[in-house]
Amino acid sequence: MSRIVDVDVGNKEKLCSICKALSVPARIDILKLIENKGLSISEISERLNIPQSSVTFHIKVLESADLINIEERPGMRGTMKLCTRKTDYVNISAYQKNSDINEYRSCEMPIGAYYDFDVMPTCGIAGEKGIIGTEDKVTSFYLPERTRAGILWTAGGYVKYRFPNLLPAGGKAHKLMFTLEICSEAPNYHEDWKSDITFRINGLEIGTWRSDGDYGARRGRLNPEIWENGSTQYGIMLGIEVNEKSTLMNGKKYSDVTVTQLFETERPYIEFEICNKPDAVYIGGFNLFGRTYGDYPQDIVMGIEYRN
Repeated sequence: MSRIVDVDVGNKEKLCSICKALSVPARIDILKLIENKGLSISEISERLNIPQSSVTFHIKVLESADLINIEERPGMRGTMKLCTRKTDYVNISAYQKNSDINEYRSCEMPIGAYYDFDVMPTCGIAGEKGIIGTEDKVTSFYLPERTRAGILWTAGGYVKYRFPNLLPAGGKAHKLMFTLEICSEAPNYHEDWKSDITFRINGLEIGTWRSDGDYGARRGRLNPEIWENGSTQYGIMLGIEVNEKSTLMNGKKYSDVTVTQLFETERPYIEFEICNKPDAVYIGGFNLFGRTYGDYPQDIVMGIEYRN
């Protein structure tokens, strides 16, 4: 999923911050370097052959412009700062945006904050300190500690989440979007393990996305030290967009479901379901990654773009 920042001339402070950040070649080199993998300041310094003090300065400027994320992670000696890219595209408009046209609200849901589920072994949930409950025991999914999960896996079934309906009174939904890191689920891991994963919003099926594998050949860049090699490590960042014409997943059309259909009934929540349908060609389970596992520092993010 491409991460896009839109900025117009009406937001002078943000526009100047981004332009300043991109005005130095070394900062562009840093953005290129962390395109697919998070790196510490010392690693960036070594690979670009520039002093750590200079890297630290450049990193602060990039962070101020909202172009990168910085997270403190356990290191060999205390903690280290892991730098990951936050933005892939910057769209600059010479026209000032009319705030009455499109507005945006978002909410991030922990992967362990599901309200309903049906899972089957191999299954489990884990946090930064290890497995929550007992692996392959469905009872573990009822534990209150589940909300701290950084990874969730099941060989089939479903999980359902309820996000708050952020559409204000009188607002008309233009786009409903979800982003999540996800892959198939095989015992240990299997790079070629297909799974047809279906998504429903408010009970309406919006499309089935095929995951090509359960990825574990390299470590996920955010995984804690307690998470062993030889198991699932990371997933694919999947972006789901339901707009006024159709439903897209990572930019490809998957169905004719529109955002208008999803908001036909007023309710205080938006239900989001992830499942393997019983009649799917490949019932290969799924792994969900939160902000402390995998490659991307986020849980499941829902966004609504609307007009007043």
